[in-house]
Formats: sequence, structure tokens, C-alpha cells
Amino acid sequence: MGMSTTTRIEPAPVAGIVLAGGLSSRMGQDKALLRWRGRTLLEHSCALLSALGAQPVKVSGDYPGFDSVPDAVPRCGPLGGLYSVVETLADGPAWVVPVDMPLLDVSLLRQLCDGTAPCVTYSGEPVPMYLNIDGACRSLLFEMVMGTDGPRSLRMFQRRLGGLELPLPAGAGARLVNCNTPRQWEEVAS
Repeated sequence: MGMSTTTRIEPAPVAGIVLAGGLSSRMGQDKALLRWRGRTLLEHSCALLSALGAQPVKVSGDYPGFDSVPDAVPRCGPLGGLYSVVETLADGPAWVVPVDMPLLDVSLLRQLCDGTAPCVTYSGEPVPMYLNIDGACRSLLFEMVMGTDGPRSLRMFQRRLGGLELPLPAGAGARLVNCNTPRQWEEVAS
């Protein structure tokens, strides 16, 4: 009988994805580059994911200086950005956050962790999302982005994937505010 050695398998790190590749048409300028507490929203979002230990942290859109992934399919919205970034990642879990949610925090993201569901969101909110990247996820993203029928939305993707929706923790709604217009940005930034 030889000596047996027990190998402890470290869980794979959770990747981080910042959805930042949109047109920002309602804002009138690139939301990712808006200044928030001394840095851009893009820097803030990447730092939030890094604080969770996410690695790598990838950004959808073309942002030199960041680990960014230009959209493979132009004008396909957040779903197209997600598809483009997922194609660069290994299978495993990922946190997905929008660039325009400055009040989002580590505790809200941690509560989404669930190793059993294909994706986890808060009820009524397509992002943030905890996503399990695997063959089924990749196939569905490809089908929805490259296909011609049906809506290309994160919500439809989550529904078709069989995602889990958690109830929003009390008082958390204010931390999930998206800044899509100058007025929304003014309210959050003031």
C-alpha cells in the first residue's frame, strides 16, 4: 500500500463582467466615462468586482487600458456584450454588473452566489447577475444573438436559461438604480 495524498481542489475564481458597451444614447455621452467619486464609472465597476475577488475582470465594449472585449455583433445590446465577453472566458461562475449602477455593493452581489442555478438575479432586475458559464449558457447566447427571431434581452435569456430570481432584500432597491438619463445621473451623483 502506497501513501495516499489528498489533493485539495481550490474552487475556480469567479470571473467579473462589466457590461459597458452600449450606445448611451439616452445619456448623451458614454456612461462608462462619467466621473463618480473621483474615478470613472468603469473604474468603479471594475474595482467593485475586484473587491469581490473576481478574476479576470472583463469589460464589454472597446475600452483601451481595460481588459475589454469589443462587441462581436454590433448593436445587439447588453446580450451581445455578454455573448462577446463569455466567448473569452473559461467555463465557471461569473458576476455580471452594468457600468451604470454606481450604488451597487459587494453585499448585494455576494447574496446572488448560488452554485446550483444557471443564473441568479434579483426579482424584476436583469442585472446584477450571477451566471454559470457552461455549454448550455454558451449555446443559448449564440442562438439568441445570432438568431433572427425573438427579443435579444437579458431577461429573455435568463428566463430561457431557467434562472433563479431572489427576492430583493429590504431597502436594496435604491442601490440598484441605473443611471440612463442625465436626470437619473444627477439624482444619484448629488
